[in-house]
Amino acid sequence: MTPIVHRTPLLTSVTTDKIVGKHVYCKMENQQKTGAFKFRGASFKLMQLSKEQLNKGVITASAGNHAQGVAHAAAKLGARAMIYMPEKTPFAKVEATRNYGAEVVLTGETFQEAYEASLKRQLQTGAVYVHPFDDEDVMAGQGTMAMEILRQEDRIDTILVPIGGGGLISGIAVGAKHVNRNIKVIGVQASGAPAMYESYHTNQVKNAKTVSTIAEGIAVKQPGKRTLPIIREYVDDIVTVDDEEIAAAMLYMLERNKTLLEGAGAASLAALFKYREQIKSRHCGVIVSGGNMDISTLPNLQHLAKKLQFPA
Repeated sequence: MTPIVHRTPLLTSVTTDKIVGKHVYCKMENQQKTGAFKFRGASFKLMQLSKEQLNKGVITASAGNHAQGVAHAAAKLGARAMIYMPEKTPFAKVEATRNYGAEVVLTGETFQEAYEASLKRQLQTGAVYVHPFDDEDVMAGQGTMAMEILRQEDRIDTILVPIGGGGLISGIAVGAKHVNRNIKVIGVQASGAPAMYESYHTNQVKNAKTVSTIAEGIAVKQPGKRTLPIIREYVDDIVTVDDEEIAAAMLYMLERNKTLLEGAGAASLAALFKYREQIKSRHCGVIVSGGNMDISTLPNLQHLAKKLQFPA
């Protein structure tokens, strides 16, 4: 049987190892189908549905990668997909989602408004809702990455994972600890969208009124109801990085490894550069979650990264 998802490569770099003083293995989900890890969770979720459920179609809201993941998974399984996206979603992301065969509805100023509109539509149609992160099947699909990375390099003792709503790190943490409970799992949030970081460290649910970061893929205002308890149980620590640090990591990968990362995809690498002294690891896995970057933002990245001492 042909695998539905790509087994993405591990990228190693002698230069990176020297900078951080440890062996680093970047899990390149920017080379996954649709350019991000989201296809894993979406395809696993849809594969759990009955024929009757698939016939009713699927519905979701997304500002980018999840939209493309659901659209492509639905096309593979012959289901109709309706995706609600904010009106200001970049044209390239809207077109990519449509090209996978989904019906796109542009509505609202923000993701939250598009999300609320999609929930109302789901009640009218009876389609199956595919949440971007707060769904056990979606988390399990993302968790396949942990099994993959540990098969590719069984010496990994620490995994750095970007966090938005928490679906990716929930799946990876449960999967990694199932294989080896001594593996450390460290989450990374953008300092401009720190809801999960604050909720984790204060032991209270903290929602952000506003979010502002170049890592739009992890710009989530509130932690998932299902993901937060899993993260509290299985994740060893959560740290933050700012936009300058993310931009520097993006440019580093572009210049040194000729690899394009989006902001969310570079967050874990940025954290490794920032906290390299504190992260006690000999073999460190870094989840590069996606590469769907708007090229027109490159000059802004260069401006941001100049404010920071670039990794040498």
